[in-house]
Amino acid sequence: MTAPAIRLTALSKHFGAVHAVVDVDLQIDRGEVVALLGPNGAGKSTTLDLALGLSHPSTGTAHLFGGDPRAAIVDGRVGAMLQGGALLPDLTVAQTVALVASVHRAPLPVDEALERAGIRDLAARRVSKLSGGQLQRARFAVAVVSDPELLILDEPTAAMDVESRRDFWLSMRQFTAEGRTVVFATHYLDEADFFADRIVILGAGRVVADGTPAEVKSVVSGRMIRFEVDSGETDAAAAGIPQLPGIRSLDRRTDRFTLVTDDSDLTLRALLAAVPTARDIEITAHTMDDAFLALTAEAPLPHFTKAPHLTKAPHLTKAV
Repeated sequence: MTAPAIRLTALSKHFGAVHAVVDVDLQIDRGEVVALLGPNGAGKSTTLDLALGLSHPSTGTAHLFGGDPRAAIVDGRVGAMLQGGALLPDLTVAQTVALVASVHRAPLPVDEALERAGIRDLAARRVSKLSGGQLQRARFAVAVVSDPELLILDEPTAAMDVESRRDFWLSMRQFTAEGRTVVFATHYLDEADFFADRIVILGAGRVVADGTPAEVKSVVSGRMIRFEVDSGETDAAAAGIPQLPGIRSLDRRTDRFTLVTDDSDLTLRALLAAVPTARDIEITAHTMDDAFLALTAEAPLPHFTKAPHLTKAPHLTKAV
């Protein structure tokens, strides 16, 4: 049997009274694209450090490709782009990538690594002269120059503008199309929803959800109906809307209404009968933001020494 790319078993990490990671069991198979989400202090970066062997667990084990993480890194099977990764400021981008390539057995050509990161035009620029977004791309080139089977990214698009973020994920699609494994932590929930095959959400160091983007979003049931009414009819509409079938909540902002309903078809038919002047009607499913907030709202704060059992959305957690 082929060993998974990542296998974390009963993994915990304590810093004194702070329990940063608590009994994490997680398997990531080869070829998966997995987003690691969680609020600040949820344990994302610590979990990635443990997986890479950069930090020793208090309890539990971490394996990459069935063996010691350091062995996989030495073999060039793993590339990492971490928040704390520093580059030598006096070297050019090309020199930096070449330096890292020189310690690997079968690296990509430097020009190809730069091309994948979208910074071939910056090859001769010194690292100290790079903007925040350009520096992130240089770190990505360093991460992929070993031609890794597994790529681990911690907040890869931090400091990038919208266009740079889009270009980054386009280049990542080329990388994953070759069947490689990618694990990335991000605060941009739209990136996780769009790019990941699977989403793992951490809350206070524990896995609180694990499933496809659609499965994670299904935690928040119902749909939202948004509409407007003429300014002179808002009070009458507000009085009648709570009696509509299927309504779970109502938010009114001047003449704009947002309803959450368990049955959008039934509610909409009743709405059009009760408020015939309703206009600009939109029906939308809940977003990844909604699911994220619902799943992490009850997670205990990281400084608690004992986390209560999290029962929210147990059907999402994948047994491994």
